Amino acid sequence: MFHPSIRPMLLASAAFAGLWIAPRAQAGERPVSRVTYDAAVVDAMAVAAQRPDLSVVRVSGRSMLPYFGDEAVIVMKRIDAARLRVGMIAIYVNRFGETVAHRVIARVAGGWQVQGYNNDGPDSTVVSERNLRGIVYATFHAAGRAPVTLAAGSLPALPTVYAAPAK
Repeated sequence: MFHPSIRPMLLASAAFAGLWIAPRAQAGERPVSRVTYDAAVVDAMAVAAQRPDLSVVRVSGRSMLPYFGDEAVIVMKRIDAARLRVGMIAIYVNRFGETVAHRVIARVAGGWQVQGYNNDGPDSTVVSERNLRGIVYATFHAAGRAPVTLAAGSLPALPTVYAAPAK
C-alpha cells in the first residue's frame, strides 16, 4: 500500500513527540532518503487520506534540523491547543502571518512557547487555540528537492510551513 520507506519514516516520526533534546545540526546537514520527492508526497498523501484530520505540507528552513529541513514532507494533524504538550512539534501561524513548525518547550500565560531546535531562543509568538493549525504527525524525507514546476495532472503544490529562525 505505501512505499517501502514509509514504515521507518513513521516510526522515526514518533521521536518528535518525545522530550529528547537534539544536538544542533551541522552546516549542510539534512536528513535524506533514497525516496524521491514525488514518492514522499504520494506516501504522505496516502497516510493523510486515512483520516479527515490529516493534511500534507512541505517544509522550508533549517531550524528543526536534524529532524527535518528543506523539502521534507509533513503530515499535519489538527488538534485542539488544550491537547498540546511539551515536546510536540506545533504548526502555527506567527504574528507575521507565516506558518511555522517548531517544538513546544513550555506552557506560558496565554498558550505555549515554541522554539526551533537550532534557534538560540524561543519564538516571539505564543501558540494558542487561535493560531494553532496542528502538530507533526509524520515526516517524510526525500532524496532531492521538490520540482520547480509540476506537470499538469501530477502532484499538487503543497502549502509550505517554515522551520526558520525565531522572530
